[in-house]
Amino acid sequence: MKKMLAAAVSRVLSRVAQKPASRVLVASCNYSNDAMFEIKKCDLYRLEEGPPVTTVLTREDGLKYYRMMQTIRRMELKADQLYKQKFIRGFCHLCDGQEACCVGLEAGINPTDHVITSYRAHGLCYTRGLSVRSILAELTGRRGGCAKGKGGSMHMYVKNFYGGNGIVGAQAPLGAGIALACKYKGNNEVCLTLYGDGAANQGQIAEAFNMAALWKLPCVFICENNLYGMGTAAERAAASTDYYKRGHFIPGLRVDGMDVLCVREATKFAADYCRSEKGPIVMELQTYRYHGHSMSDPGISYRTRQEIQNVRSKSDPIMLLKDRMVNSKLATIEEFKEIDVEVRKEIDDAAHFAITDPEPPLEELGHHIYCDNEPFEVRGSSQWIKFKSLS
Repeated sequence: MKKMLAAAVSRVLSRVAQKPASRVLVASCNYSNDAMFEIKKCDLYRLEEGPPVTTVLTREDGLKYYRMMQTIRRMELKADQLYKQKFIRGFCHLCDGQEACCVGLEAGINPTDHVITSYRAHGLCYTRGLSVRSILAELTGRRGGCAKGKGGSMHMYVKNFYGGNGIVGAQAPLGAGIALACKYKGNNEVCLTLYGDGAANQGQIAEAFNMAALWKLPCVFICENNLYGMGTAAERAAASTDYYKRGHFIPGLRVDGMDVLCVREATKFAADYCRSEKGPIVMELQTYRYHGHSMSDPGISYRTRQEIQNVRSKSDPIMLLKDRMVNSKLATIEEFKEIDVEVRKEIDDAAHFAITDPEPPLEELGHHIYCDNEPFEVRGSSQWIKFKSLS
């Protein structure tokens, strides 16, 4: 009897020993459900009041934001690796360092609202609802990609997300058009129209501002100011780097784009402003990209490694959120480590799919030109080559 009891106790103890220590610790912790945080005050232009300077973060939202930002970071680093291994070809613009912009913007709007951006789009693709698997597979040109492997890095789409646009600044007039559709339909929806500090000097940005102001369109024009347009510092390319004032007759605000909570509250404020039929608003997000402009740019010929490291050590958006949550007892270090492990596995699985999924066959080259159309023929590179197009 004693031997049987000893054996039973031994089995129980072995099961406990097999359970990861971190899970035991996490399960035993007492968390706060939410916490109040101070956030940086936004600089305002033609506005009497701006977003709040304090905000509440729940444990659930905090963990969700952390997982999303970490997923975007790991996804972009994996894209870097796949590019260097020549699985990804052509243009590829990464957004690691700017994760608080992607996640904070999505947290401040509704799923039914609309977003259009430039070619640095991978993070927004993910926050708008695309899976890591479909994004990486699109980058490698496979059938499982979100655009069937035919769009690549700059042309990814999902419901209420209109790309990914390869022409600098061209998305701004399109965003104004989407906002016009929202106003015409009277659905109380808004459009976030993103562009970079380099594109801010494009004439079509000013034209879109003018039209949006004339017609009081519900459009939030968002300048992601990562300090460099390609390899040129903003101060060398712009007579005024106060991009939030560039609307002149349109109100604006300048936001700490490295703080996901600051971006969230500013986006809520800007979206509410547009929904109240006051017209457009300009929002400048001060942020930073760790990679160069694209994969062909090492990113250290016009800035120093020390500059990049200083931003990483002092202003990294993932680090800032993590420290806030740990210090406020919203989560533990061990819990974040578990999330990191899960994210790495998700990215590795997606990357494996992205390099093993088949490429689209040549006969599908002309498909999906229109969303709903009768089949028709498309001319190839010569008049003797024809492709059939199916919707």
